[in-house]
Amino acid sequence: MPDLIQLAIPAFVLLLIAEAFVDALLRRDLYEVKDTAASITMGVGNVAVNLVAKTMQYGIFNLIYRWRIFDPGTQWWAWVLLFFCDEFSYYWFHRTSHECRLFWASHVVHHSSQRYNLSTALRQSWTGSFYSWVFWMWLPLIGFKPIMVLTVQAVSLLYQFWIHTQLVERMGPFEYIFNTPSHHRVHHGSNPRYIDRNHGGTLIIWDRLFGSFEAEDIQDHPIYGLTKNIHTYNPFRIALHEWNDTWKDVRQAPGLRNKLRYAFGRPGWRHQANPAETADVRRSPSAGPEASSSRMTRA
Repeated sequence: MPDLIQLAIPAFVLLLIAEAFVDALLRRDLYEVKDTAASITMGVGNVAVNLVAKTMQYGIFNLIYRWRIFDPGTQWWAWVLLFFCDEFSYYWFHRTSHECRLFWASHVVHHSSQRYNLSTALRQSWTGSFYSWVFWMWLPLIGFKPIMVLTVQAVSLLYQFWIHTQLVERMGPFEYIFNTPSHHRVHHGSNPRYIDRNHGGTLIIWDRLFGSFEAEDIQDHPIYGLTKNIHTYNPFRIALHEWNDTWKDVRQAPGLRNKLRYAFGRPGWRHQANPAETADVRRSPSAGPEASSSRMTRA
């Protein structure tokens, strides 16, 4: 079966060009050439890497599928059930990618741009696909065919492309259930109140259920990027800077416990910091966008 993401690339390019054209007409300054080029480069690298990573994932899922507990088949209701299961898995994968440094080391790539436009959707990790699949292992185990799992994953990613825009405002009742540009702008904001919010893929219901939802406030426009931005367009630095910083922290940390916390604890945790410096930045109204937080990364 062909990769849906690869088939959608021409549509991605056309929509990106269309948004850039509208941006030029409106003079919103949403695009910057070097930033867009960096995002596209990260996207191309992600597609190339996934040729290997998705093949590996498919093989692992097929092994797990042999031990399946149920056999829902390919009936319409199985696809509907799989959709909600996939959304549930994506929510916890995405939330963990903000709360565990091992996963943040890959996911930070997607948040590293200080621009928010359709090209930002293409700014994807070169490493995450090799281990993010662990959040979907349970799906072939309960009986969903591996090809179905990969297909629904791809559909979710396709949906998420269009929500990376500032040209679409609030969308009324649609936003009660579905992820939208407004909700996802919050997710990309480095403002204290917006950090680590709105982790949903297609749906926003899991954020509402598990307490991670935050509505966009027109009086508090999202400040895009990281709490400490990396200020580079070098794709290799974008892809690997947090892995490098994590390795340095683990290597230099005293004792096994501290080493493990640097690898698996919240991003931004420091073993020598006082409690005020490692507190949740969302609880501190006076904290600015450069404050220490779970979205912290060093330049």
